[in-house]
Amino acid sequence: MSRVVVAPDSFKGSIGAAAASAALRRGWLSVHPRDDVVLCPMADGGEGTLDAFAASVADARRMPVAVTGPAGAPVETAWLLLPDGTGVVELAATSGIELLAGRLRPWDASTRGFGEAIAAALDHGVEHLVLGIGSSASTDGGVGMLSALGARFLDVRGAAVSDGARVLLAIARTEAGSLRLPPPAGVTVLSDVTNPLLGPRGAAAAFGAQKGVDDVARAEAGLAHLASFVSLDPMTPGAGAAGGTGFALRAWGAMLVAGAAEVARLVHLDDAVAAADLVVTGEGTFDAQSAEGKAPAAVAATAAQAGVPVALVAGQIAADVDLGLFDAVVSLTALAGSAAAALADPARWLEHAGAELASRRRRREC
Repeated sequence: MSRVVVAPDSFKGSIGAAAASAALRRGWLSVHPRDDVVLCPMADGGEGTLDAFAASVADARRMPVAVTGPAGAPVETAWLLLPDGTGVVELAATSGIELLAGRLRPWDASTRGFGEAIAAALDHGVEHLVLGIGSSASTDGGVGMLSALGARFLDVRGAAVSDGARVLLAIARTEAGSLRLPPPAGVTVLSDVTNPLLGPRGAAAAFGAQKGVDDVARAEAGLAHLASFVSLDPMTPGAGAAGGTGFALRAWGAMLVAGAAEVARLVHLDDAVAAADLVVTGEGTFDAQSAEGKAPAAVAATAAQAGVPVALVAGQIAADVDLGLFDAVVSLTALAGSAAAALADPARWLEHAGAELASRRRRREC
């Protein structure tokens, strides 16, 4: 009997990490029914971060909360309370681009709901905050989030500016006297990018297009104007994450860390891997960026430290990517015959992938 640890990220836009893990497990057990298959879904701070912690940390509790969504409509969501008093809040579940249902709001989208969920965790009395900031819908520099936490951004008349990137240039002064303090043990921010706030790799230039920003120069000017009120270098690595939310969180006193590696540490992936015979990881698209710190690379690094072989399952695999980290690789696109077929029923093809990996292992053992 073998022990297999299944630790994929979400297959973005098609299936979450927890469901992907379960499908891979079903496939593996269809070939090796007596094996011990341990599920440890992963995340890098984006969509699925809450689910990864909920699946991996015993006695974690979802704490329901209603927040203002990225387009202003109410969103019923939750933050996660861990047994040690840590609160986990996911931007994707409160202010994420997926909540816009395909209708981009590049100038009005806000991080206010993210701040409201953070405030709810602070109201509960958490000792520490872990914040996942991937999948942002906005380029508001985190102004919505900070506003929900008590900061004030005022125009020349002394009125509070409205939400979104549209009004950043209208800010005439800021007031931080009522801004909530971070919890006693601080704030850890999970991010998979190191981009600064401004410049060619900044929040507007690098990520604005995917959020529908049609005037990068205008968005850049708004973020630069915002930065002029804050005593933090806008070129700080990670400040451009989540449309500048990384900048706002650094200004609040938070520490930004590589998301996937920190999730692996917090869910004690190394303990699970130490006793494993094989680790299976994966994500929707494995490309050159994946190898630079995203979840599969973090899982592969943990497995390598333990001397355990690791397999990759991905929806698509870029032609020019280095796969040297992995002992076996399965593409859902290749299994299904096309990317469209794989996306139409990801659980089915993940199950096939799990069975394929198990069959290869059986052939090697025979």
